[in-house]
Order: sequence, then structure tokens, then C-alpha cells
Amino acid sequence: GHTVQRLVRRSAVAPDEISWDPATGTVDLTALEGVNAVIHLAGAGVGDHRWTSKYRAEILNSRLLGTTAIANAVKEVKPQTFISASAIGFYGETGNRAVTESDRPGDDFLAAVCREWEAAADLAGDVRTVKIRTGLVLDPTGGALGRMLPLFRFGLGGKLGNGKQWWSWITLHDQLRAIQFLLENNEISGPVNLTAPNPVTNQEFTSALARALRRPALFPAPAFALKLALGGFSTEILGSKKVLPAVLQDAGFTFEFPHIGPALDALAD
Repeated sequence: GHTVQRLVRRSAVAPDEISWDPATGTVDLTALEGVNAVIHLAGAGVGDHRWTSKYRAEILNSRLLGTTAIANAVKEVKPQTFISASAIGFYGETGNRAVTESDRPGDDFLAAVCREWEAAADLAGDVRTVKIRTGLVLDPTGGALGRMLPLFRFGLGGKLGNGKQWWSWITLHDQLRAIQFLLENNEISGPVNLTAPNPVTNQEFTSALARALRRPALFPAPAFALKLALGGFSTEILGSKKVLPAVLQDAGFTFEFPHIGPALDALAD
């Protein structure tokens, strides 16, 4: 098995804790010595607040400061593997065009954040570095699905906007399996899309969720209302990202939930 140690933003008080402070760029290197892999997933939530100028800065800085601190520490202690978070926001708006890891970045706010985020991970130097570009993670206890479930259970759900935008998703179960797969496959490095191989439109997603819950989906949320309610984050809800996991599939990773229907049946149970 594996022994897991946690990075905590306070003084370490337990044997499984390592102290760090992203604001000052400090990491307890002595405690980090001898680890085989470092996984860094921290960053302010993009959907937690309206995108004021202040919160946009927090979204960016929470990623750059933390990743820079961890990557510099990784360069010093030299574990076998460094896995650093990124997101499919890297690709920007893709419309109906499917993209893989070899495609160019987008030009919107989150694409710029992801470019700088991934550049900070490169500070790890010659340590094998994997940048996981994660899609919409499905888990009933949080995230987008956690917010949608109560509405749909009461029959108040429906498509968002025109419903034609592509959502690239992955279950939390498969996300964790993919991270373990990447830890154990030393030949994989660079960007890796963590998305299921079958993205769906928002209308397909909401229809599948309604079927899983045996409820109608009769109450669409118009685009103007989402823009008023969510501000800048509405571009992520209404935008289209059709992202395929080419690296994972080429390496032989098998998804337990490759299709949205069975995934939502399991998660809504």
C-alpha cells in the first residue's frame, strides 16, 4: 500500500502532516524528503463567487503561488513524479470541435489562468511532471452535480441556456482511478485530459439526470438569467468544451463510467 502525507497550511501536528505556506512560498523540505510522488490540486474554486476583479485575482494567484511553491520544493527533493492540477479551461471555447492534449490553448480568462498554472508546474525541472486537465467532476456531494440534484429531485431542473453546449465530464471515481494510473505509469508526462471519452451536450446531460431521478426536466434556465445570477462564471456554464482523453486512452486506461447515463444512474442512486 501507500502512505499518504498531507500538506497543511499551519504547523504540522501529526506524523502524516507537512507544513507549507503558499503565500510565502515555503514548504517543509525536510519532511518532504523521501516521498515518491507529490500531487498538487489546490486552488480557489472558480464557481464559488462572482468574478469580480478581486476574485479573478484570487483564482489566478491561488494557483500560481501554490504551484510555484510546490514545484520549487519538488525540484529540490526530486520525487519520482509530480502531478499538478490544471483544467480543460485551457482550451477555451471549442464549440462543436473536439480537442485533445495536442490542441492549442484558448484566449479567455480561464485559458490564460491554465497556461500560467501549467507554466508554474514546469518549475519542477527534470522531475516527471503530469498536468491533469480535469473536466466537470461528477460527485453527488458537491460541485455542479451536487448543486443540480436538489432541483432535479423536486422536478425543477432543465437545460441551461440552449442546451447545445458540450460538457466534458468525469466521475470522481474515474478521476481518482486515473490519477492512480498516472502515478504508476512512468512513461506518461505533460498534459493529460481527465474527461470521460464521451462528452455530451448540456441537454443530453440534463435529460440523463432527469431519467436517473425519474423526474421531468421542464424548467430550462435561460442564458440571460444565468448571466445575471453568475456573472463571469456563466461563460463556463454556457460555453462549449468538447474534450477527449487521448493520452489516457492511448496508454490503455479503461473508464468504469464512459457514458453519462450509467454514470448518473450510479451517482443518483
